Amino acid sequence: MQELLAPVKAFLACETPDAWIEKAKSPEMLQAILVDHCNCELKAAQTALFLIRKYAVDPGCNEALLAWAKPYETFVYHKDRDMAAFLARSGKKNDLDVALTPKAGFAHGDELIAKMVRLIKEEFHHFEQVLEIMHERGIPYTSINAGRYAKGMMSHVRTNEPATLVDKLIVGAFIEARSCERFAKLAPFMDEELSRFYVSLLRSEARHYQDYLKLAEMVAGSKIDERVAYFAAVEAELIQSADDEFRFHSGTPLN
Repeated sequence: MQELLAPVKAFLACETPDAWIEKAKSPEMLQAILVDHCNCELKAAQTALFLIRKYAVDPGCNEALLAWAKPYETFVYHKDRDMAAFLARSGKKNDLDVALTPKAGFAHGDELIAKMVRLIKEEFHHFEQVLEIMHERGIPYTSINAGRYAKGMMSHVRTNEPATLVDKLIVGAFIEARSCERFAKLAPFMDEELSRFYVSLLRSEARHYQDYLKLAEMVAGSKIDERVAYFAAVEAELIQSADDEFRFHSGTPLN
């Protein structure tokens, strides 16, 4: 595990503050952690879907991509959600049944589609896994508002293409890397089932951040070290500064 985490730690400009870990490992915070973890998995899949639809695929593929996400979005955004019914269909909705046609004029369509489709499948599967754990423990899924982290990162994205796409891919890399780091930080303090689960997620999360970085450099057509360093500083500030909301990617708790 340490060998897997070494490049992640080198990529991030800071480690998770001890104060966040102390709060996160408290038994009374378990529901908040699991619900927000669920949200994070869906948001990661939605982000990747957006990138594919906007940049990489022919518009004729949009309907199939939206249909792929619909069961997950319907569950999360519908007030009368039925966790048992949703889980009974798990696995049946995780496959994309059509081949995606790359958009003309975008040189990196095949690469972006291949990496993002794999990521989406894994994020949907992780969503189902978290929900299954919650269901087994009698923890309901509840709606919560998003924290400041992703919005804070995205506020620094440049507005001219292809710089916009490059920055979004770099932001995606940091979100995945921080997820990986926090799973590793939390695992020793969780019960046996959750500890095994969090450790099992490390490999895919570590690959996700690397895939985002590879795509960012590919789209940029040159080294992106300066931009990565810029976002590393932004990300570290969000993680280390005081935060009045507790989320999976929140900063140092105020209390």
